[in-house]
Amino acid sequence: MPAVRRGGIAAVLILALALGAPAGTLGVAADEAHRLQVVFEVLDSVPLIDGHNDIPWQYRTRADNHLDRIDFRDTRGLEPPMHTDLARLKASRLGGQFWSVYIPTDLSGPGAARAVLEQIDVVHRLTERYPDALEMAYTADDIVRIHRAGKVASLIGMEGGHAIENSLAVLRQLYAAGARYMTLTHSSNCDWADSATDEPEHGGLTRFGTEVVREMNRMGMVVDLSHVSPQTMHDALDVAVSPVIFSHSSARAVTDHPRNVPDDVLARLPANGGIVMATFVPDFIDDAVRREAKARSDERERLRGLYGDDEAKVEAELRRFDQSRAVTVHATMVDVADHVEHIRKVAGIDHVGIGSDFDGITAVPRGLEDVARLPYLFAELLDRGWTRDDMAKLAGGNMLRAMRANEAKARELQAARPASDALIEELDAALQATQPVPTPQ
Repeated sequence: MPAVRRGGIAAVLILALALGAPAGTLGVAADEAHRLQVVFEVLDSVPLIDGHNDIPWQYRTRADNHLDRIDFRDTRGLEPPMHTDLARLKASRLGGQFWSVYIPTDLSGPGAARAVLEQIDVVHRLTERYPDALEMAYTADDIVRIHRAGKVASLIGMEGGHAIENSLAVLRQLYAAGARYMTLTHSSNCDWADSATDEPEHGGLTRFGTEVVREMNRMGMVVDLSHVSPQTMHDALDVAVSPVIFSHSSARAVTDHPRNVPDDVLARLPANGGIVMATFVPDFIDDAVRREAKARSDERERLRGLYGDDEAKVEAELRRFDQSRAVTVHATMVDVADHVEHIRKVAGIDHVGIGSDFDGITAVPRGLEDVARLPYLFAELLDRGWTRDDMAKLAGGNMLRAMRANEAKARELQAARPASDALIEELDAALQATQPVPTPQ
């Protein structure tokens, strides 16, 4: 174990002594120090890979994509707080990060590809700006190499299939720009797939949606099923010949949120080789928090019905609603561990990972306040009887295996068939019938 790791552990005990902690407290500190030492040893041997972090969106909304307006070495002084920076990434022992290049669903149509390319550009420029800490990665071997060099392997995960503007050509060019997974939908249906949080429109995947999955497998772009409806999950698993992922979802049997993964889908993952990367979104992982979040969402919709486009009035009334309720329920790190264990129980130890959604959420679970706290989740699982091998699979071993399987299958498929030139207008006749007829010029 590197000396810097031992120093960090000793510091826990030194601090406790300096504060005059009683013997019992010192015992707790020593126990936590020992558990963290085991965790750090695991994370030195296998890269900890987080499936989803929204730092690129933070740069877009806070700084109009001007990197010099946010010092990513330390963001703790910003308001509102951010969950991620280089200092805390180093403390977390993170080895690989999928930076989410998210664009809202209201950017569907012309301009969507431009917006997602701007977010991809942020990731590339961020790694160029901090080369001592970050390096772009495109393959599983890249992640391993960069982790061994002591840097964070930076990958691009595209969130929302609306970004491809219904074009397989755009999909391929986004892959060429560095995107290594794509979430098929976001919060609303796209033209070829149903979302988990929208009214069903297509009954899962359309024929073009199926072709999107086939083309992603051919390229080696990982299919991400977070955000999609259960039927879309099943449809994708029916056609996928490479492992899928859920980049930031948890277990629906534990918390009945539509963004979580039902047990019948979890049970299919061993045959596919895919993984669910358990997320930290509070209302996805704690049922009491979910109910409170739904009550607030329902109130927001009621207020919009009353006040229409007067968003300032809606927000003012919503603040009064919040003050009147004095909500005291909170999600915790224990909730996340419960979801991880349920996914393991149903799908197996080879099919679980971590997808925090840091900097894409405002509230966070207690005990997982920022990226630096990631090792404490592993310490919690160590307390529950997880072995070093178990933790290594959760940390990154499973994701590396899934990526390598996608890469190998892509080589096979590329040798067998060319890129698809299918068009949505050809495959989805019902959609074609709704398109406006061009006026002759």
